[in-house]
Amino acid sequence: MDITRDPIPALIRRIAVPASLGYFFNTLFNVVDTFYAGRLSTDSLAALSLSFPIYFIILSIAIGIQSGGAALIANSLGEGNRSRAVLYQSQAIILALVSTALVAVPLFFALPLIFRFFGAQGRVLEGGLRYMRVIVGGSVLIILANTINAGLQARGNTRSWRNLLIVMSLANLLLDPVLMFGLEFRGIRVIPRLEEAGTALATVILFGVGGCYVLREARKAGAFEGARQSDFFPRRDILGDLVRQALPATLNFLVMTLGSFVINFFISRFGRDPLAAYGAALRIEQIALLPLLGINVALATVVAQNNGAGRLDRVQESFSWSLRCALVVTVAVLTPVIALAPFLLRLFTENERVLQIGRTYLYIQVLTFFSYILINMCNSLLQGLKKPRMIVWVALYRQALAPFLVFPFLAFSLGMEERGVFWGLVLVNWSAACFSLVWARSILKGRLQLQKFPEGASDRVNCSASSALAKERIPGGQ
Repeated sequence: MDITRDPIPALIRRIAVPASLGYFFNTLFNVVDTFYAGRLSTDSLAALSLSFPIYFIILSIAIGIQSGGAALIANSLGEGNRSRAVLYQSQAIILALVSTALVAVPLFFALPLIFRFFGAQGRVLEGGLRYMRVIVGGSVLIILANTINAGLQARGNTRSWRNLLIVMSLANLLLDPVLMFGLEFRGIRVIPRLEEAGTALATVILFGVGGCYVLREARKAGAFEGARQSDFFPRRDILGDLVRQALPATLNFLVMTLGSFVINFFISRFGRDPLAAYGAALRIEQIALLPLLGINVALATVVAQNNGAGRLDRVQESFSWSLRCALVVTVAVLTPVIALAPFLLRLFTENERVLQIGRTYLYIQVLTFFSYILINMCNSLLQGLKKPRMIVWVALYRQALAPFLVFPFLAFSLGMEERGVFWGLVLVNWSAACFSLVWARSILKGRLQLQKFPEGASDRVNCSASSALAKERIPGGQ
């Protein structure tokens, strides 16, 4: 696969399809954890639900370093500077270890305080602590696996991560119940009953084994080829590049988590049924988004390598083609979702009012669905161009600032209740999407102009034009 020369449509498909399948099995992995927690007890299910926002802190670091590292590695590969690509991969591991120490250690000791802040007590508090103490304790394995995968993603290899997530999801089906409920053999307790800690331990073990697999695949792909021992000592300049690239992606993920709390806060003002309807419909919407997330990964990789190679014409082509492809996929995905909405919602509930509100949400979200894709596409473009700062500001606008202005006005002032929140999502996300598109295209346009008129060349062009104009104004051109 030559990302700087092969046809764009074929490249996007080859990278996006495995990535989308990987996201699907990652979602299945989380569903299995939730399913077995529910089998253990209602308190365990509540404990895991309260744990997920804290777990997202760990995931945000992992995803941020993976996204930022992949962009810098891909740019270096596009430039033909493989030694720098190896250096970025090596230093990303250092950043992962430092970030884990800075976040996981204080987080581990703050867990009781955080759970109590969320209102946990009794068995829910005990279950949450059992689960998150293991997750935080093993977070280094989760973050390292994602960090090493950055080198594969930068090379367009999403198959290895897909294969890992498939195997992890299937293994989790067996490992979760064994560790949660324990195992006896001929009356002898072989594995103790670990309850919530069991499902957390399964996650940590699988990421630990998966990290070894990803490391092997990364070495085969050349991610560490020629690496020296000194490459694994901290380099301030390289770590600075990685932090500047990874921090916006990390903060974006954290702000998205905050946004889910904001939406739940406003919807919960109208009772249990709207909140239940939103939760059920959101699961359907998230699954519908999975095929499009792979296109984002593919776009970021193609943009980054071609930006490094100076092939901005291919950057522009990949962005335009990805948008058209995403529009087609959106129509293909939403058509059955809307047609089957009543049936899909009944998988979660039989409450008629909940079903009616859930259908309303899905029908309204048809209008805003593509805005999510557009925002993510623009983020991928900016990440690949090494200009990710605006990503955080757009996330703060759409997840925190705008909702507190738009939602109360529509829901309370206009009396639209939960429908005001649903329509507010349309307005907030489309305004954010339009701004993201204008900003991302302006960054790309600036790069194209700079490439056409390199620094210094534009000054010479302007001087030549001024001289020509002066000659026209002087008789005889003297």
